[in-house]
Amino acid sequence: MNKIDGVDVVVGKNVVLSSDIAKFKLDIEQRSEGKIKISDCEMLEQLMLQKLLSHHAVIDSVLVTETEVNSAVDRNLAYFTQQFGSIEKVVKEYGFNDLKDLRTELFSIEKENALVAKEQQKINEGIDVTPEEVRIYYNGLKNKNELPEFQAEIELSQIVLYATPTKEEIDRVIKKLSKLKKEIEAGASFKLKAVLNSDDPSAAQNGGQMSVTKDSQFIKEFKEVAFSLDVGQVSEPFKTLFGYHIIQLHEIKGKTRIVSHILIQPEILDSKIQEIKEKIEKIRKDIIDGKITFEEAVLKYSEDKDTKNSEGMIVNPYTNETRFDLTRMDPSLYARVINTKKGEITDPFYDETQQGEKMYKIILMKDRTLTHKADLVNDYVKVQKLALQKKKEENITKWAKNKIEDTYIKISDKYNKCVFQKNWKKENE
Repeated sequence: MNKIDGVDVVVGKNVVLSSDIAKFKLDIEQRSEGKIKISDCEMLEQLMLQKLLSHHAVIDSVLVTETEVNSAVDRNLAYFTQQFGSIEKVVKEYGFNDLKDLRTELFSIEKENALVAKEQQKINEGIDVTPEEVRIYYNGLKNKNELPEFQAEIELSQIVLYATPTKEEIDRVIKKLSKLKKEIEAGASFKLKAVLNSDDPSAAQNGGQMSVTKDSQFIKEFKEVAFSLDVGQVSEPFKTLFGYHIIQLHEIKGKTRIVSHILIQPEILDSKIQEIKEKIEKIRKDIIDGKITFEEAVLKYSEDKDTKNSEGMIVNPYTNETRFDLTRMDPSLYARVINTKKGEITDPFYDETQQGEKMYKIILMKDRTLTHKADLVNDYVKVQKLALQKKKEENITKWAKNKIEDTYIKISDKYNKCVFQKNWKKENE
């Protein structure tokens, strides 16, 4: 018989279940790759602070919209899908019955996270650190021999040239899809046509059939076409990042559309790929010979819309900053730049996206620092962030001390031996 999930703590109108503590603890240990070990008492205190913040966020009428929560859920699902390979594997790995159950759980988690974050922002509004406070913070760490070690980091800029199909090849693909559309409308099996013609690898297993909702991870153009069709209707050929498609709508189930699709990706001639390779080799040579700067070449030649207008700077997708920790970056990108010195440009190399886009790139090592102890001058911005974070944490602690006194808190007897940093037990009242 399974143990019933019990209520370990009540904070205001929020509860902490036994399973919450176990899941939170496991999550921290997994994210730190086992480097951080934390006791149940420490974990409980972190959870109680989170519940205290979310409880008072509601009291303070902090506004969290469904749109922003759903956006956070979508980002999580996209990340999990990338890690596990498919959304079905994500659902199975986390022990949910289906995607709907997983989304419901993630929505609850992300709503509380948003409430906590906004309440913290409200509490710390106007909090800042002066240069003198940064200096005092740094010297305090230095005197205690506790200066943090910053990992080796790099900044990268890129120039990208895409190999695109010819107009004749695109016309061929559209003509083929139009022919398939007419044959299906005349009674041919969409499933059979998908198995025989689609470039989607999953077509062999499911005949191109799938369920689509407006919140699902399908590309925008695909969802728009799926929701514009009547039952039984076959779309005109249309383009996405993946190639060219036709869709047939089979059934409408509430907010879900059951559709099938055929994907055909235009072929790109080897001569076209060789052409862009030679072009980017010449661009690289002109930069090295001083005929044009890397930044000027980005603006003149690069075809990557995400980096073209920012001097080619590549943004770290995990931090949204331009610096990459060498120990935590994409292995394929790491392999390309590991032996490149500051100011050097890599040789041109071929790359391909998950959507099948083919390209050649060159990458400039814009900046590179070695692993080192924090230095007040060279790492001022990072030290400033640490000092500000400490000041904000101290302010949250002060806020929590006051709020604990007038908030209903009940802790299970099994935590009687816990020694908390804050007066959660209200023992000195």
